[in-house]
Amino acid sequence: MKNSNEEILSQRRSFLGRFAGAMGLSLFGIKGNASPTAPADDWIAKLTGKHKMVFDVTQPHGIFPFAWPRVFLLTNQATGTPENQLNAVIVLRHNGIPYAMQDSLWAKYKLGEAFGIDDHLTGKPALRNPFWQPKPGEFSIPGIGAVNIGINELQASSVTICVCDMAMTVNSYGMAKKINKDGAEIKKDWIAGLLPGVNIVPSGIWAIGRAQEQGSAYCFAS
Repeated sequence: MKNSNEEILSQRRSFLGRFAGAMGLSLFGIKGNASPTAPADDWIAKLTGKHKMVFDVTQPHGIFPFAWPRVFLLTNQATGTPENQLNAVIVLRHNGIPYAMQDSLWAKYKLGEAFGIDDHLTGKPALRNPFWQPKPGEFSIPGIGAVNIGINELQASSVTICVCDMAMTVNSYGMAKKINKDGAEIKKDWIAGLLPGVNIVPSGIWAIGRAQEQGSAYCFAS
């Protein structure tokens, strides 16, 4: 069995291989990789809160990509800063991008299987976005109880959600090779099926940098 370091290196090599392939397509003149709507950067100017943090989601990791932003909000409120003076930004990049997509895409492209994300209710590869519009009390933390960590619930608390355009390009074209489809069409489908309110950004790194330039602290959330 591979140790954790070997697994990380393997994941990085796999990503870099897909990245190089996507960049090769661009260099050889294949158009349509970049989203016409990127960058959606109006969210940057709204980061004016007293306390700000950007959460870097590169991998699926249980509830943590969405639990940490809620903890940030709750504990700041408990120590005297109201929610309207807080800014949390979640950046979905690398293998975290499926969380930006609607249930229909999870079922159509078997995103749970492709990205290693299980449905916590079934224990099987997810065919839905587990964090979109969860039922009341669906997520619970020992000693705390039910927590509102659905993406829609976080958005209701003014949490900003960003998704990496570069990762969508690399992964859509990579998936296209496996299922013998057109990468540009898959990416177009993914963009059309993003959750309401999600901001497409040129890259996750770009968004993290911009958020930090606005004074946001950094949290690796996966």
